[in-house]
Amino acid sequence: MVLAEDLAKQQRSISVAEFFEKNKHLLGFDSPTRGIITTIKEAVDNALDACEEAEVLPDIFVGIKKVDAEVYRITVEDNGPGIVPENVPPVFGKLLYGSRFHQIRQSRGQQGIGISAAVLYAQLTTGIPTQVVSRTGAKARAHRFELMIKTETNEPEIVTHEEIDWDRTHGTRIEIQFKSTLAAKKRLVDYLRLTAIVNPHARITADIDGEVTTFERVSGEVPPCPKPILPHPHGIEFGALKRIAAANTGTVEEFLIGSFSKVGKKTADEMIALANLKPARKVNKLESDELKRLLDAMQAVKVPAPPAQQCLSPIGEDLICKGLEKEIQLDFIKARTRPSTVYGGHSFIIEAAIGYGGKVPAEGTAQLFRFANRVPLLYQQGACAITSCASQVNWKSYGLSQQGLPMGPVLIMVHVASTNVPFTSESKDAVASIPEIEREVVLVLQELGRELKTYLYRRDKKKQQDDRARAICSVIPEIAAKVSEIVELPLVDTSPIEGKIMRKVVAKKRTVDGKVRIDVNNYTAKEVTLVLYNLSRDAAEDAKPRPDFVDSIDGEYNKVWRCTLDPGEAWQIVYTGSGDGSVDLRGVEDGRKVVVDLDV
Repeated sequence: MVLAEDLAKQQRSISVAEFFEKNKHLLGFDSPTRGIITTIKEAVDNALDACEEAEVLPDIFVGIKKVDAEVYRITVEDNGPGIVPENVPPVFGKLLYGSRFHQIRQSRGQQGIGISAAVLYAQLTTGIPTQVVSRTGAKARAHRFELMIKTETNEPEIVTHEEIDWDRTHGTRIEIQFKSTLAAKKRLVDYLRLTAIVNPHARITADIDGEVTTFERVSGEVPPCPKPILPHPHGIEFGALKRIAAANTGTVEEFLIGSFSKVGKKTADEMIALANLKPARKVNKLESDELKRLLDAMQAVKVPAPPAQQCLSPIGEDLICKGLEKEIQLDFIKARTRPSTVYGGHSFIIEAAIGYGGKVPAEGTAQLFRFANRVPLLYQQGACAITSCASQVNWKSYGLSQQGLPMGPVLIMVHVASTNVPFTSESKDAVASIPEIEREVVLVLQELGRELKTYLYRRDKKKQQDDRARAICSVIPEIAAKVSEIVELPLVDTSPIEGKIMRKVVAKKRTVDGKVRIDVNNYTAKEVTLVLYNLSRDAAEDAKPRPDFVDSIDGEYNKVWRCTLDPGEAWQIVYTGSGDGSVDLRGVEDGRKVVVDLDV
């Protein structure tokens, strides 16, 4: 029989670093494949946060280089404000060390675990210290550290420290080496692309084993940095209330007004009266039962929502569309930003976008992009509330087939911006099922679904009109030719008939006896200025009139003509060729033009 004294000898406290050393899967380091993505994610998140706080347009470099059979060197460099030398060791060499944990505002990282967890993972797999270079300004020299973490005490171990010359005037650079694999290279590139979409003010350059990719910024303005706010009375719990009350030397009234968001004298007096307390009582002298009564009163009294415009920084509808269009070619794109709302005293805003067509795969389920505080969520899609909400929407009523998620060339993006995103685990891969958040996600997706339904209806209607117009353009001349042959009379010009029927700008391409002829007729009542594009294997060197521009790509010639046509005016292009390829008309609204290729 084991004695209690023997069990007592085996018991000891453990540091947080030691705990996560044995449970690294909780932080997203459950495999070498995922470890490399998690490391870059944490470093890039820190770089973006630092640049935004310093109001600097982020210019971030990500490098991945194989240095041994299974060892890769990960480098992330930014142009942020840098870190003062004395803070570098704890920032990178101590878990649960950071500046944002006690601040109530939107932020990518809050716990102070991410980048130091990557340092811990590196020393576990290779034993190689992490190298950090930081410079805070042009007048200061850069400091270079080699760091490790003492897991027994969760304290940084400085292997080396020296001052060096660095070409950046300010910024931070981190180099980490650990065992990994580039099997997830595509997912890594996808992560950087998604990060660029929701951070349209950032330029990200990635050098992945010699292959360089740059994601350019589409906005020249740094988004406003969220400002910290006081906790909301409806989001406080008893333990936290007891802790902050014990550290406050003021009266109950002063405590409520000065320590909580949206609490004025009238609201404070109402809470105090409901709790049956005296306003002049010192809050640090209250007993536990009195604090419980005060907490109940704080929850019962109606208090306005926290100031979301101060503590949150949503992307915005226009920038969401620009970010998506930059990285993904789409035929249709719409974005919506919902009004701010609250869950458990925490402000949040839901933003979403829907795209259709373009380069989105036509087969299979829709592409779902999930984001939280401008950070892509790559893993645990099935466990995420965003996925559940997207599946709850009846997409069939918006013109799409559905098997859980909608089917077809559809892209759905959802962004949760909050002072406290409710993740399902420390790895921050999935959003938890909070009713208030789920309601907002469903509502915004339904709004976008109605927009998509309108687009699909108009597209189908236009296609039907175009099909009819093409039939007119191809059938009427054929009928005229047959009638002319039967009655043995000259061929009648059918252009006026076509014009009366369509009242549009019509471009027709036809090839006869080795001659390609493109006729453009303005059947509208207004002058039009248009650009005609013709892509084919024909060089069209004898074209009349000559193209305004010609370029050659892989044996195909892209020919461009520009012209202005008065109402009722016609224009013709003729050149020698086979008539293959395509013709397109731009500068005219889709509803006012018809392009017909009679060679197809």
